[in-house]
Amino acid sequence: MDRKKGLSVRSGSGIQIDFMYRGQRCRETLKLPPTPANKLYASRKRETILYEIAQGGFNYAKHFPESPKAKGYATGSLQTVGQALDAFMKAAQKRCAHSTLRDYQSAIDYHLKPVFGKQLLSEVTAADIKAWIGFLQISPKRINNVLVPLRGVLGDAFSDGLIDRNPADRIKNLPHRPDEPDPLSPIEINKLLESCAGQVRNLFQFAIWTGLRTSELIALEWGDIDWNRSIARIRRASVRKQIKVPKTQAGERDIKLLSGALAALEDQKKHSFLRGKEIFLNPRTNSFWETDAQIRKTAWQPAIRRSGIRDRNPYQTRHTFASLCLTSGEDIAWVARQLGHKSIAMTLKRYARWIEGIETSGGEKLSRLLSQPSHRSVASA
Repeated sequence: MDRKKGLSVRSGSGIQIDFMYRGQRCRETLKLPPTPANKLYASRKRETILYEIAQGGFNYAKHFPESPKAKGYATGSLQTVGQALDAFMKAAQKRCAHSTLRDYQSAIDYHLKPVFGKQLLSEVTAADIKAWIGFLQISPKRINNVLVPLRGVLGDAFSDGLIDRNPADRIKNLPHRPDEPDPLSPIEINKLLESCAGQVRNLFQFAIWTGLRTSELIALEWGDIDWNRSIARIRRASVRKQIKVPKTQAGERDIKLLSGALAALEDQKKHSFLRGKEIFLNPRTNSFWETDAQIRKTAWQPAIRRSGIRDRNPYQTRHTFASLCLTSGEDIAWVARQLGHKSIAMTLKRYARWIEGIETSGGEKLSRLLSQPSHRSVASA
């Protein structure tokens, strides 16, 4: 008998392994003669079990398939990651937008199932996930998005007591920097608009004068325009050919239509006012724009090439509106509402460097305050 190593001989016909699992003492007998070689094997098996328990990857049924206790731990340990991901997607159908579901399914089909699909939930370790991330040839932002379904199934399994540890808790999201705004200058705006005509010009002029997202432009309808008050009601967006409501309450907003936006709408009337609900149409098909990619390929890029200005993506019209508003001294709270931001802090974080005088005048008020006679003694202390 060698209880110090968690082993004991049972009636001369087996070797019993002793270990703690989920707060309970477990004793399992290996039906092996207690020879020195078999004792060494049993000792190493126990060490493997203890390591797997510490790492959160212990599968009771794998080591002791005939044990009555294995059935009590079987629910989670025998479920594969692929099965859990299928259940995750089924549950997500009722709570996620169509575009989000497509992103999840893409991550599952192309990245998660090929690597983890057949692996048991209880077998997944943090080391496995880190090694897999190291081989991915996609951007840090995409990696973080791909991890979302995996984090979901592992988190649920841990909450339900199906696994002892959640290996995803040790995996941090990769740092990534969003693309910096690259707005058009007033000269570039004129060159861009002069390079296009008709409906394409109206679309880009309206975008620059409102700061709407491309998805919001596509979904905008004539019924959303209040001509008497010069406002547009933003209540929907078109994402991957699916109409959806804004993600936040701030996204549902009324925006003020400035002179350039109103002029674009007036000219657009002759093209689409009597044709249907949507304001902006694809001049090649005379039907509404389906995706932002369609606008980029068939309207934006040709206009950019004709204008001779530096290439950007169409979303820069939104950054152009925001930066020019702040440069010209517009109230930041008003700009935030026009853009549909949840808070002024979001607008500041994105566009602070375009606020006129924010750097050159910084510290002047404090200097004037401390220069007053009543504060000089305090400042010099």
